[in-house]
Amino acid sequence: MAKRVFFSFHYQDVIDFRANVVRNHWVSKPDRASAGFFDASIWESAKKTGDIALKRLINGALKNTSNTCVLIGSDTFNRKWVSYEIMKSMQVGNHIFGVHINGIKGKDGKTKTKGSNPLYFLGYSFSDDGTKINLHDYIKGKWIKYPDLDGYSVKKVDEKYRNKIYRLSEDYPVYDWNGDDGYNNFSKWTK
Repeated sequence: MAKRVFFSFHYQDVIDFRANVVRNHWVSKPDRASAGFFDASIWESAKKTGDIALKRLINGALKNTSNTCVLIGSDTFNRKWVSYEIMKSMQVGNHIFGVHINGIKGKDGKTKTKGSNPLYFLGYSFSDDGTKINLHDYIKGKWIKYPDLDGYSVKKVDEKYRNKIYRLSEDYPVYDWNGDDGYNNFSKWTK
């Protein structure tokens, strides 16, 4: 059964066509169901509407999705709205996974070296009483409170898990589109 996937990406990777290869790979398959997903992402032009409107747009686009695929290019890790899409995806309970796309030839016919994993720069911790997840951003070698989204309540966790920051890269897998044969395996990466 095809899953609804929200794609998070830096718009430069759309311009360079790398993001398009992943998001549109279903076109050469018999149908979207055989590709294993329906695309629920939003486009960069919406980002001109202001922070509150954009948050609402992202939140709405995430509804009825079960997966968030972070397309990792050269500067994806450094994009404010990619970070928000990842953190909001975590809050709504989506399965999150990353896909390195710099091995895909861009419109210039060239590939690039892998970009930094944005999941490495985002984290969470459990509150003192173990009933809330606090969100964190790793900036210039330090963890700070994530500024664009509050934490949220969770079922109480054991004391041993509290007051430690966990990187999202420890919890969510990352694949390489070329190296891990994304064309044939993408549907296996979704949940």
